[in-house]
Amino acid sequence: MAEAVSPTVARRRVRLALREAREAAGLTQQQVADEMEWSLSKVIRIESGEVTIAPNDLRPLLAFLKVKDKDVISSLLVDARVARIRQRQAWYQKPPYKDVLSESYRKLIEFEAVATAIRYFSIYFIPGPLQLPEYAAALMRLWTDEMSETRIKALLGARRQRGEALLSRVGSVELFVLLDESVLMRPVGGVAVITAQLQELHRLASEGAIRLRMVPFTLDAPVTNNASFDLLSLDPHDKEGMLLYHENGLTDEVIEDKATTRRHKDRYDLVWEEALDESDTIDFIQKRIIDLGAAGTGRLREHHR
Repeated sequence: MAEAVSPTVARRRVRLALREAREAAGLTQQQVADEMEWSLSKVIRIESGEVTIAPNDLRPLLAFLKVKDKDVISSLLVDARVARIRQRQAWYQKPPYKDVLSESYRKLIEFEAVATAIRYFSIYFIPGPLQLPEYAAALMRLWTDEMSETRIKALLGARRQRGEALLSRVGSVELFVLLDESVLMRPVGGVAVITAQLQELHRLASEGAIRLRMVPFTLDAPVTNNASFDLLSLDPHDKEGMLLYHENGLTDEVIEDKATTRRHKDRYDLVWEEALDESDTIDFIQKRIIDLGAAGTGRLREHHR
């Protein structure tokens, strides 16, 4: 019997197992609702994770879906009970965040808190939880014509809290960071801001809080369609228990399809092995910091001539 790790993971196990069993049986959500004498919205909300299912409802549903394996049934009943343990409302479920953050972003934050490993791949910017406030603010200024000041402020606050929460879990979560060389070269916020951000990245990598590798310009190995993503491993008892998060400008999405998450994981592992190793990446960042300092000093001297 698989041990339930947390109410969050337990709820995810149950809803994904139910969805997979329904699809394997060739049934629609409406057919399940009709058989169980539930509303369609209840089935949808159970499968999406918005609500939990009571063990007394789970037993007849599993029978209808023709799930007969006793160990599977026993495990899901345990998970269903754990999933119903009342959890204190999290910060991102309260104002001002609740009405500003997307559903996908809130789900990302929820699962970051229980992830056992997170793999970041970025071709544009430092991953959100690793951003210093000044770096994050410089990025947000790029969207001032499309986002309200209220939303920008909430997003910056969320990014800060995500970073604090994640780095407080170092030791219980592995953080793999794979960055395109352009991320380290792009002068976001100016010399002072990008220098401080690179110094923080250097510190985290040097201290072992993150495992950091760079994909150099010379390496012809795109991870997947030139798109940045976060890949979260959620369940130590399930190698394929992963969640994929994509963010593209003002839109984002969470993908839990196993074929998709497995494909991203396999490609990530391949490029990780081909990328610059940790030691050389740290050396590259150190040299970049030195070069930025020299450039800043040169501009200062030019200004005072």
